[in-house]
Amino acid sequence: MGARIVVNQMPPTPLRKVQNQSYRTALMSDLRPIEKFRHRHLLGIEGLSATDIVTLLDMAEDAIEVSRQIEKKRATLRGRTLINLFFEASTRTQSSFELAGKRLGADVMNMSVATSSVKKGETLIDTAVTLNAMRPDIIVVRHAQAGAVHLLAKKVDCAVVNAGDGAHEHPTQALLDALTIRRNKGRIEGLTVAICGDILHSRVARSNILLLATLGAHVRVVGPSTLMPVGIERMGAEVCRDIKSGLCDADIVMMLRLQRERMSGAYVPSSREYFRTFGLDAEKLRYAKQDALVMHPGPMNRGVEIDSGIADGPQSLIREQVEMGVAVRMAVLAALAEHLPNG
Repeated sequence: MGARIVVNQMPPTPLRKVQNQSYRTALMSDLRPIEKFRHRHLLGIEGLSATDIVTLLDMAEDAIEVSRQIEKKRATLRGRTLINLFFEASTRTQSSFELAGKRLGADVMNMSVATSSVKKGETLIDTAVTLNAMRPDIIVVRHAQAGAVHLLAKKVDCAVVNAGDGAHEHPTQALLDALTIRRNKGRIEGLTVAICGDILHSRVARSNILLLATLGAHVRVVGPSTLMPVGIERMGAEVCRDIKSGLCDADIVMMLRLQRERMSGAYVPSSREYFRTFGLDAEKLRYAKQDALVMHPGPMNRGVEIDSGIADGPQSLIREQVEMGVAVRMAVLAALAEHLPNG
């Protein structure tokens, strides 16, 4: 049988869609995806349909309830092996994938690239071939180069999840952001989402633009010209180069970190000047709707892109995003497990 998330004692939620059976009956059995996720890998948001995205979000709703129970362990991935292969450090993303895999019953291995053969000159393809010989079921990969995860996926027999490749995509971050928005606003379609900051180097921005536009949101990207990629409008985003027009009537304000590790030159005059012009504080937040909510993928540079009073304030969803991250990654792993061989 295919992989399933088992849910016990889940309270009703208006977002839950159970077809052709009563809610009580659904709780008494294993829940499968309402619409089967049809992809073998999750390499990006690009290529996913609205149905694919909603399927993962609905599965993540189930996973939230699993994670809030005392008994969190499920047998969805029992007997399966999950390898976290992170060529870039990321405590938040790696730990949430590890926790997601363990809650679904997988055997999880975190591969330390800092002490691996990669540091001795082994190529990415050699690494892929070596890992493939160990017969893992799912590999989660983060890499500094765009396209590296796609290349690795062609060299292995297992499912591959993109945990961030260069400045290209970070699909599970966009999914968890969408889940957070949907749970707090009740919808995504018709909302205005302002993504602010270092758009040029942000894989989070790219994945969010693709996902939110697919689900019917109006997306704005806000930042200085030096941090705005050429042609971003073709992805379906409105471009604003000043914070006032960018936040005007926004339902969601999503701040991005200045990614200095990806910058080869001086893109902003100084951190202080950047915060004065584009950093989110109480005064700038008033440009958005009164009930606007604030998000940040983390890690935050307080006093650079966001004021602590906003990050920790009543309009902030930043902590909730962390919880949604585990749930979304559980949903992704379970959905991909549907395609794993059983023999």
